[in-house]
Amino acid sequence: MSIHTYLHLLTVVFLLVLPLALSSSGTDAIGALLNRLDSKRLSPNLQESAAKGVLQRLLPSHIHSFQFKIVPKDVCGGKSCYLIQNSIQPSKNGPEIIVKGSTAVELASGLHWYIKYWCGAHISWDKTGGMQIGSVPKPGSLPRVKEEGVIIRRPVPWNYYQNVVTSSYSYVWWNWERWEKEIDWMALQGINMPLAFTGQEAIWQKVFMKFNISAEDLDDFFGGPAFLAWARMGNLHAWGGPLSQNWLDKQLNLQKQILSRMLELGMTPVLPAFSGNVPAALKKIYPAANITRLGDWNTVNKDPRWCCTYLLNPSDPLFLEIGEAFIRQQVKEYGDVTDIYNCDTFNENLPPTNDAAYISSLGTAVYKAMSKGDEDAVWLMQGWLFYSDSHFWKPLQMKALLHSVPFGKMIVLDLFADVKPIWRTSSQFYGTPYVWCMLHNFGGNIEMYGILDSISSGPVDARTSENSTMVGVGLCMEGIEHNPVVFELMSEMAFRSEKVHVLEWLKTYSRRRYGKASHHIEAAWKILYHTIYNCTDGIADHNTDFIVKFPDWDPSRNSEDRIHSFLPLPGTRRVLFQSASSNMPKAHIWYSPKKVINALQLFLEAGNDLHGSLTYRYDLVDLTRQVLSKLANQVYIDAITAFQRKHADALNLHSQIFIQLIRDIDVLLASDDNFLLGTWLESAKDLAVNPKETKQYEWNARTQVTMWYDTTTTNQSQLHDYANKFWSGLLEDYYLPRASTYFDHLVKSLKENVSLSIEEWRKEWIAFSNTWQASTKIYPTKESGDALAISRDLYTKYLA
Repeated sequence: MSIHTYLHLLTVVFLLVLPLALSSSGTDAIGALLNRLDSKRLSPNLQESAAKGVLQRLLPSHIHSFQFKIVPKDVCGGKSCYLIQNSIQPSKNGPEIIVKGSTAVELASGLHWYIKYWCGAHISWDKTGGMQIGSVPKPGSLPRVKEEGVIIRRPVPWNYYQNVVTSSYSYVWWNWERWEKEIDWMALQGINMPLAFTGQEAIWQKVFMKFNISAEDLDDFFGGPAFLAWARMGNLHAWGGPLSQNWLDKQLNLQKQILSRMLELGMTPVLPAFSGNVPAALKKIYPAANITRLGDWNTVNKDPRWCCTYLLNPSDPLFLEIGEAFIRQQVKEYGDVTDIYNCDTFNENLPPTNDAAYISSLGTAVYKAMSKGDEDAVWLMQGWLFYSDSHFWKPLQMKALLHSVPFGKMIVLDLFADVKPIWRTSSQFYGTPYVWCMLHNFGGNIEMYGILDSISSGPVDARTSENSTMVGVGLCMEGIEHNPVVFELMSEMAFRSEKVHVLEWLKTYSRRRYGKASHHIEAAWKILYHTIYNCTDGIADHNTDFIVKFPDWDPSRNSEDRIHSFLPLPGTRRVLFQSASSNMPKAHIWYSPKKVINALQLFLEAGNDLHGSLTYRYDLVDLTRQVLSKLANQVYIDAITAFQRKHADALNLHSQIFIQLIRDIDVLLASDDNFLLGTWLESAKDLAVNPKETKQYEWNARTQVTMWYDTTTTNQSQLHDYANKFWSGLLEDYYLPRASTYFDHLVKSLKENVSLSIEEWRKEWIAFSNTWQASTKIYPTKESGDALAISRDLYTKYLA
């Protein structure tokens, strides 16, 4: 028997007989990790001051109404918690409420819980309506809690935040002012373990230069600002780049500000680790290194300018050197701020063999590189691969990877647990600690969507299940600033030990969000709960409404043409599945549109009472948009049906209605400044320091939300519209010309009795898109029009 065969059999036997009772050693290791992380926290005085800073920015008028006090976990039975108590001698000029907690995050969470449930306040992102704090009584009149106070314990240690691509879909153009607001929001929601990925390219530059990689080599390695996430993961290279030294330096400084504030608030930031993605030049400099060129990732024709990146095998000694150097460079720049590092070597990138011993050796090597840089390192890994590549990651392969590191030294993110929980089918990740996560959003699409029942019960079911290894809950969306109801409920699950009665919770939510009770609004939210926010079909929502994701197909060849299937197969994410089908394209619909129209009518009936509320305005615009976009899907199908039946008049009628819907929705979106293309573009340009950067950043911003990736003259990007947005300006100037041009070709086909040339339409459309992406037209950043009046008019026009 060869040594390789012997090791393989030994590994297989070990993995098969490894008892789940080993999870207890993992639990002990997690306890040791928590104690170690606690020892890294800043002093109580600094954390109390940071919590006071959150209060100052949130409620400056009440800066003296609250007193914050850090207390040991012993007060909470060994767990993280917060306590809300009445001040013994409350006064108008002194503290009325005392909030105690084990970290500054707990202090901020306690403050948030109090103003929510005793003062009827509401906190959401500015782009989803912002704050409703008008219901908070004046200083000296704050409501008292029960005499013995209120104590809220975390049922699990961590509340995780972010997806590795959120940095590109949502954060890419943020300055410190916007980041400060986000970190405040994190603290108020109880998030204590956020990703901190900003500025890592500057770290890579310093590391790779030590391995003789030049700045020119890195120009071909780093992606542009709006595509950094995928360059980091090895999906692409150079697309949208190069990165200027200005960008690198400014992002590194921004990262230091971000980390400083996170640490002041007692958070544990998660830093990146080396996954093996390397510049092409490394293969020339180290010809003996085991470097593999990866396959194509969504280019149209395998264009080597952007595709097919290079992966250094974790078993190669050079991997250990680079991995250690990267961790040490971060420690040099930031200090000893964490022991938790994210690495996703195998995310949408399969190992070359399914041999368990080989997979185990790869995992061991990845962790070894981390631990050489930080002896206490813990590997945080996205569990997406176990879903997206489930055909490869069978139990034996999963165990090989999960058990390749010491117990307690790996934490897995059950990334898609709100829809496809892996913990249920993997014996709790075979004893490995994991975080129950809500993925919820792909591409930062604007779409009302959610599964409130899953959110309100899933984390509790997982935590209380037999042999549970759950250690946290997490928000892992690809994009933020939408569906505030979903994110608020999910954030609360970090502090809830029991399941939430959603309908009752929604009553308090709507009262807090709009500042007053309304029976029309309560009735509307009851409908929304059972429709839009009850997606139980198992399909990951990715907005495929035809306005923003126009079908690229030839309806005259209905039975032959390969058309997009808009119901993605399980396991697909970034690539739309294509199949030969005689069916019409389908947009995702999981509820009764008629019922949601009734909810919109109820919202409109509440308008006279709530029209002054920014949160109401946001929800009204979003709901009206949702209803009309679904109506447009049916209008599109009617137009295509007319074409196939050669009914020219009907085609003309329905296509014109579709075009008019785009125009009308654009006007609707323009009435709320949270739905404007101009905001996105101007934030990109604001980061530039010279005209060259201004042009590059605007191109990046325009391209990400439209064509996304490379094209040819006759083929759209495979990822076109992946990050589609319902934004005013984008509808009128981008989606409308596309639909109009397409329908013009259909009308011409019928009128002249000639075959439709889908290729000619593609040529025309792609040329237009390229021109638009390079355009510098300025779009508004302030709303115009009366949202309530516009919504009422559109309801009457299309729905009454």
